[in-house]
Amino acid sequence: MKRLWAGALLAMAGLAACGGDEGAPRTPGEMQTTAGGGGDRVQLTGAGATFPYPIYARWFSDYEQANPVRVNYQSIGSGGGIRQLTEGTVDFGASDAPMNQEELAKAPGTLHIPTVIGAVAVTYNLPGLAQPLKLSGEVLADIFLGRLTKWNDPRLQQLNPGVALPNRDILVVHRTDASGTTYVFTEYLAAVSPAWQQQVGMGKSVKWPTGLGAKGNEGVTGQVRQTEGAVGYVEQVYATQNNLPVAAVQNAAGRFVAPTLEASAAAAAGAQEKLAGSPDFRISLVNAAGADAYPISTWTYLLVPAQMPDCTKAQALVQVVRWALTDGSVAARELGYAPLPDAVRDAVFTKLGSITCGANRQPVSSAS
Repeated sequence: MKRLWAGALLAMAGLAACGGDEGAPRTPGEMQTTAGGGGDRVQLTGAGATFPYPIYARWFSDYEQANPVRVNYQSIGSGGGIRQLTEGTVDFGASDAPMNQEELAKAPGTLHIPTVIGAVAVTYNLPGLAQPLKLSGEVLADIFLGRLTKWNDPRLQQLNPGVALPNRDILVVHRTDASGTTYVFTEYLAAVSPAWQQQVGMGKSVKWPTGLGAKGNEGVTGQVRQTEGAVGYVEQVYATQNNLPVAAVQNAAGRFVAPTLEASAAAAAGAQEKLAGSPDFRISLVNAAGADAYPISTWTYLLVPAQMPDCTKAQALVQVVRWALTDGSVAARELGYAPLPDAVRDAVFTKLGSITCGANRQPVSSAS
């Protein structure tokens, strides 16, 4: 059933984006309702990261079944989400990469609202390999730098003793769109490899030294799945849903850790201490301390205006997020995302309470 879920999600996105008048997006300041079983239905539009798309599609669908709120979320990449939020064509954006100061200057007051924690998995296509690969950060960086080109390279063989690695070329697959997943992956490579930091650096878009490009987590997943010898990076859920193997990556404590829900949660274990100095939640989980932490973990953000022109929409969005972080945590675990730690979730609820709306800038909690 999980293998069918990704296709169902894509179909759901197409229906939401291409449906009739009922699903057509409006500008953020324009109220849109449709007749529903319980009366008028509030319409919210969002766009951005592909990393959390499986859980967002699930959340928004489940919430709509019991509430008069429809959320049309389009999975276009973090860069696209930031752009559409800045242009005011959506009610909220979504990104795995925090907005930088230049981006925030174009959309001042944007709140970063973390929703779930996930892992960027290194996935590959090596038929006949019976056990997961082990990769160090430096070896992984050299693969994506184009320095390490054969799967049976001695450095790979040393990390995987007793494994019959094939004499096959390594084909790197990377993102072509502005991507939060790319941001997290390159942030990790820059943290563990001086050569990567110097030659490529980190960002939502980088100049890749080698490899084949694909759009979105969906595109990289598909390219790796159909190409023997390929290696790429995707949100862990995409690899799981498509039955692709994932590597165990060496963490800051020297242990090889697979990208599991528990290992992602472990990477966020110390986040509460960092929050004291970063009330906007722009905190990296990459290469976190802890023996059980997966080193390429991240939380993903909703990007929400601190002041929304329409109070009905503002109230609906806050209610959706509060539901997702409480009742929706079960679905998050089912799909392989780690819910926020309780202390972080409580801090998010406090931040949601700071949102204002309408011409009088009244708190959403008191808007009627």
